[in-house]
Amino acid sequence: MHRRNFLAGGAAAGGAAFLTQTALAPPAAAAGTAVEPVTTVTPGDKRYQDMVRGYNQRWTAAPEAVCLAETTAQVRAVVQRAVLQGKRLTVRSGGHCHEDWVYNSDVDVVLDMSKMNKVYFDAEKNAVCVETGAQLLNVYERMYRSWGVTIPAGICFQVGAGGHVSGGGWGLLCRQLGLVVDHLYGVEVVTVAADGTARVVVATREPGDPHRDLWWAHTGGGGGNFGVITRFWFRSPGATGTDPAQLLPQPPPEVFVHAVSWPWADMTRDCFQRLIRNWGDWHAKYLKPGTVNDHLFSALWLNHRSGGYIGMVTQLDATVPNARKVLDDFLAAVTAGVDVAQEPMTTHMGEMAAMTGLAEPRRMPWFQAARYAGTTNPTLNDPSLKSDNKSAYYRTAIPAAQIDRIYEQLTRDDLVNPTANVQLSSFGGKVAAVAPDATAFPHREAAFKAAWSIWWTDPADEAMSLRWLREFYQSVYADTGGVPVVNEVTDGCYVNYPDIDLSDPKYNTSDVSWQELYYKGNYARLQRVKQKYDPRDVFRHSQSVKLPGA
Repeated sequence: MHRRNFLAGGAAAGGAAFLTQTALAPPAAAAGTAVEPVTTVTPGDKRYQDMVRGYNQRWTAAPEAVCLAETTAQVRAVVQRAVLQGKRLTVRSGGHCHEDWVYNSDVDVVLDMSKMNKVYFDAEKNAVCVETGAQLLNVYERMYRSWGVTIPAGICFQVGAGGHVSGGGWGLLCRQLGLVVDHLYGVEVVTVAADGTARVVVATREPGDPHRDLWWAHTGGGGGNFGVITRFWFRSPGATGTDPAQLLPQPPPEVFVHAVSWPWADMTRDCFQRLIRNWGDWHAKYLKPGTVNDHLFSALWLNHRSGGYIGMVTQLDATVPNARKVLDDFLAAVTAGVDVAQEPMTTHMGEMAAMTGLAEPRRMPWFQAARYAGTTNPTLNDPSLKSDNKSAYYRTAIPAAQIDRIYEQLTRDDLVNPTANVQLSSFGGKVAAVAPDATAFPHREAAFKAAWSIWWTDPADEAMSLRWLREFYQSVYADTGGVPVVNEVTDGCYVNYPDIDLSDPKYNTSDVSWQELYYKGNYARLQRVKQKYDPRDVFRHSQSVKLPGA
């Protein structure tokens, strides 16, 4: 059956569609309230090519329209029109999705949230409100300069709040302050009822809130599953009073930042084993919260040998007692028995820029350090790059046999790509202070996370890049069906680093589904939330939460 154009009756090609509740609402809905025009970009518009792709240039789309909403009412209007016209709708927050969940061949309408980017104190909710198109660095700057507070979210400056928060975002302060969702008070979502009516639902963590399960689903259930998130409200549990400066955690005034590297030319298999084992042992030892080491975060980049170096960046709250000794003790533990001289980090590591001047730990203001880490990003700032990614959580140090397989893959001669790497990053500390079912994010018993990444530009390099990454991942987890199953060593995968191969029996030969790898025992509850708030499965993608029985 022929479907009418999304803009029919609303706008000329390349113009702004005038979407109103009166025009779009079904008869049962309230009528008579006009909605401001929604900025709408169509194929005839010069902005179109910029609007149909994210940061990963593998994924592009050819939608009829890209709608840039600025208000919740506009979001509701766009959703309602898409439902009435049977249009396939996807939603972009920041554009960092590793898979084609937003940009794919099936999409008719992309709802771009980048214009909903305000950060402000909401006295009615007694919480700091963050609209879902806000980029993380702007969130940090607004919160810190206004009230001296922050949320422990991600590193890259241009990540959008919508997908990051809903997937259970983490960052450099996670061991000290927990995950970003540990401070989430409420969420506003445009959902679609069984009768096709788009409605606005506000859900909070209050025990008596009838929509509390919808709040819970957005504390790690991932974006694109239940509706369009328009606003988050942040207030830490137990916070009292009405002063926003007291409602969220304060970051450390100053931090130590340290960066070093080890040349591959001097790295033997034994030294490689010792370095990775030492790093993992430290994190397993200090997984539980309650020590001064909660204030330390480290990222260890295991780059392919063609990159020349292995690197490590560490950040520590410089105001804790004996801070320099805490840092020195960590560095001594990690490098014990590693007979390779450290050097300044003179080349970029994955998504982190070269930090040549930090081989001697430098003390700097927290926001300055956050901005430095987030903006000097030579990989994600390159508009030509395509990428693929995989992930795993570890509850213990990486076993020796797996480290050997990592070494073998990183020293393969059939790949020359200095961007290829595995990044190990800190978890535990305050992250582990929350029960696995208290939020939808289930990996609370993980000591650290491993993230595989590779980037390329030339289309001729794609096949080899994907083959290397898949063979690498499958070799490390060969004993558990090619994936990091939930057991005494590994703890599944991170939904914000989506990996479509987890759904493919060619690559996942275990008896563990992708749902369990992402969500563990929380998946059935997420399905019940899906049934209640998206019974028509309007909000879906290639790895979205499925309706019960689907």
